[in-house]
Amino acid sequence: MTISAGTTSAVAPQTGAPPAHLRVREHTIEIVSDSGEGAQKCGQIFAAVSAKMGNGIWTVEIIPAEVQPPPRVPEGASGNRIRVGAGPVTNWGDQTDLVVAFNEQALLARHRVGALAPDAILLIEEMWATSQDPAIVAAWEAAMEELSTREYRIIPVPMQEQCLTLVENPRKGKNMFALGMLAYIYDRDMERIRDQIATAFRKKSEAVYDSNVSLVNLGYQWAQEHIGFRIDVPPAPIDTPLVVMNGNEAIGMGAIAAGFELCAMYPITPATSVSHYLSEVFERFGGVVHQAEDEIAAAGVAIGASYAGKVALTITSGPGLALKTEFLGLAIMTETPLVVVDVQRGGPSTGLPTKVEQSDLLAALFGQPGDAPHVIVAPATIEECFHVMITARRIAETFRAVVMVLTDANLATGVAPYPRPTLDSQWQAAPIDLAPVGDSDLPYAWEEETGLSRRIVPGQPGGMFTLTGLSHDERSKVAYSSGIHQHSSAMRSRKLAVLQSVLTPPVVYGDEEGGDLLVVGWGSTKGAIEEAVDRVRADGLKVSSLHLRFLSPLEPGIKAILQRFTKVVAVEINYSDDPDAPYITEENRRRGQMAMLLRSSTLVDVDSWTRVPGEPLRPGSIVTAIRERVLSGGAA
Repeated sequence: MTISAGTTSAVAPQTGAPPAHLRVREHTIEIVSDSGEGAQKCGQIFAAVSAKMGNGIWTVEIIPAEVQPPPRVPEGASGNRIRVGAGPVTNWGDQTDLVVAFNEQALLARHRVGALAPDAILLIEEMWATSQDPAIVAAWEAAMEELSTREYRIIPVPMQEQCLTLVENPRKGKNMFALGMLAYIYDRDMERIRDQIATAFRKKSEAVYDSNVSLVNLGYQWAQEHIGFRIDVPPAPIDTPLVVMNGNEAIGMGAIAAGFELCAMYPITPATSVSHYLSEVFERFGGVVHQAEDEIAAAGVAIGASYAGKVALTITSGPGLALKTEFLGLAIMTETPLVVVDVQRGGPSTGLPTKVEQSDLLAALFGQPGDAPHVIVAPATIEECFHVMITARRIAETFRAVVMVLTDANLATGVAPYPRPTLDSQWQAAPIDLAPVGDSDLPYAWEEETGLSRRIVPGQPGGMFTLTGLSHDERSKVAYSSGIHQHSSAMRSRKLAVLQSVLTPPVVYGDEEGGDLLVVGWGSTKGAIEEAVDRVRADGLKVSSLHLRFLSPLEPGIKAILQRFTKVVAVEINYSDDPDAPYITEENRRRGQMAMLLRSSTLVDVDSWTRVPGEPLRPGSIVTAIRERVLSGGAA
């Protein structure tokens, strides 16, 4: 028996024959269900165990926009997608190879968005086919008819029937039964699975732990008896200690490592889980999580704590960033150190709360009245989510500046392993200089060359001054003269130029010059872009990529790099007009946000390829866009 696609809409479970083994370099798995059935937890445990065994992984949560959508509707599909590799995995890939679905409607949702490979293996709960409700049976039959248009291999699984042998409410047990099936199919380490279940459930009770382990064993046994194949994605030897976490956890852990003392925030998807993580552990390290009454208050609390000498940050997403605008202007005018983490989601307004987008770049850069220079950094990987917090804290305090960290929902909820950081005491904030303030040490005694000045905190001997958000001179005295405002604006801006002078130019991925096309990206698109570049380079195309992390100020040398290539295109998850759309001309076309920034900063003709599908970009889609530009000379 082989695992090639079947030609019928359903294939009965097979017994008796020895399992066929398929050895592959990578495989992508999805577990999908109605919201609240635990598919995400199943995926999280499977992914964590795979990573701990030595496989590369990348996960993406499938989350409906509604908190509790109606059951058995495609729009309510919830779950997790895991790409497992024999080596490092940097993105979620193109299409899913195997799905475990708790109902046919969740499966239809993935089919309709083109998420499934043409020959995907679909293990689906079979109870709906024999429901007492004629409408459910009709929906099942209609779904099977729609799915039969592809060469899927469909395997019905009696999940409800099996789980009822152990628990009264199988809706709360199918996820562990599914985990057991996956453990058999992919030969996962059962001891590690039990350990991971203990981490996830033992806090509840020993009985809950035992029940979940029993369900996993049941799923494993059923698969052993009925599934006629196994899939081997060989793990790589682990030669360095690893940690496995999502980007929000990495942001929280990085904040602790950097010595932050206060995190003030108001809950907002997809940033909230940072506060969940910190709430569990921050106090052990002397930190405080403050849940404010709204986003505005959260910014105010963080600024007040920083003004008092603490190391503070506030965390939000797009709508919250809009509400924090006035307070962030105050921090910039008063030169109060502050780190702001913006976990981007789809927009505008409440938009797509649970979906990924990179549409906050221009808001982060320019969403202030008046001239308000500040620093913006965008990590590209989950590992960078950890280290960026150390960098952001250092910059904020060294330059008395606001530093924005732009992550997104792909990084926030995605899980990947990375080398365990070796903690360094230098990551922590140095003690504030509390020496008496001399007569010449003014609160804004700007160095003419750098714009830097000494930070003075309340209670410092001789350091009393009136803090104001109004335009002010070196003494913090309110001043309206044109000369003083011109000078203070220049000093606040000069700090960014000083910061850029110590940055290193970004590194080109591929050939550094002479290529036909340079693909520029930022944030979580790095893995998908570089995989796409690898694919087209393997076919002989002269394509390279450049990934930017500092967005304000931009890293030095970018213009010179762009000018080495025949064409440049920015690839992003935000909106841009297709050049051939009705009424769109070269003059009125709206381009992607990074493309706009690069065009204005370098005067290089940077093209734009962007999409806003509510999901991460697929390497295959980027490959298609690259080929259209290199081979046909077009823009899409």
